[in-house]
Amino acid sequence: MPTGIEMSIFYHLPGLFEFYELYKAFLPLFREHREYFYDWCEIGSIYGAPSDCIWGGGRVGFGDAEPRKVAELMKEYGISARLTFSNSLIRKEHLDDAQCNKLCEIFESNCAVETRTFQDADKNHENPDVREMRTVQNGIIIHSDLLLNYIKTKYPNYYFVSSTTKVITDLEQFKTELSREEFRYVVPDFRLNRQFDKLNALTNEQKQKVEFLCNECCWFGCYDRKKCYENVSRKSLGENCEDHICVSPTAQRGYRFSDAMKNPSFIGIEDIQNIYAPAGFRHFKIEGRSLGSALILEFLLYYMTKPKHQLKVREEIYLDSTLDLF
Repeated sequence: MPTGIEMSIFYHLPGLFEFYELYKAFLPLFREHREYFYDWCEIGSIYGAPSDCIWGGGRVGFGDAEPRKVAELMKEYGISARLTFSNSLIRKEHLDDAQCNKLCEIFESNCAVETRTFQDADKNHENPDVREMRTVQNGIIIHSDLLLNYIKTKYPNYYFVSSTTKVITDLEQFKTELSREEFRYVVPDFRLNRQFDKLNALTNEQKQKVEFLCNECCWFGCYDRKKCYENVSRKSLGENCEDHICVSPTAQRGYRFSDAMKNPSFIGIEDIQNIYAPAGFRHFKIEGRSLGSALILEFLLYYMTKPKHQLKVREEIYLDSTLDLF
């Protein structure tokens, strides 16, 4: 176990609907060959939204996996499913949307049941291997307070995550968001990632609610991030609007993991091991819903897989004849 990791670290992975087939191949490996992966890391959730989901935001969704199959997969592997309902422009008339309400019904009634086997401390116990079952709650990533209050009232069994689409870059505003009881986790803007003096001054309770966005490739100097997210929200609502023009000087390159690693806010595997975990932070979000599954696999290898086993995992996934990784 690496120095500094004395508790489980939870990754929140992209593409609940978008990369359903990839996770169908990856999750059995993660369960059956746990020795391939860092023993301190767990999958905290998998998040996303299907295409044509008007409550969706952050990224324009293209996921086409059947919701019930997605819910059953998460249930089978004891993983929290998070619906990405981070549209910032929700109005009252949008609350009755049939598709989004149906999604809430499906995932509220399909909470995962996680089964774990552990050694009983009582050596005289007839069965030293004890199986423990616990319900894993599903969640909602959300921006709009109007939508938050609606879902809380109508579907009370969800937990809520404050979306990074709020673009919270001010630490006092971030602390205010952390103090809101309705949020189990809060994802700040990536530009707060390395303000260590301020982050380390948070209470332990506050630290448990922080969920850092690790691999953002957005220009660190971006001044238009809120407008970018609003443009996605308008498109999700079906409004006729022009594409947002990215102000990044390297926008034409698209997302490249190698570029993300050079971002001043990047949180790498060694940062998690040696800086964030020792400071008491446990939750890390991997972005990538709009990317291809081949790149998502690279994230899973980099953040979760021991280097000596990365080739084995890559081969197992690439040799799965049911997958189209490009």
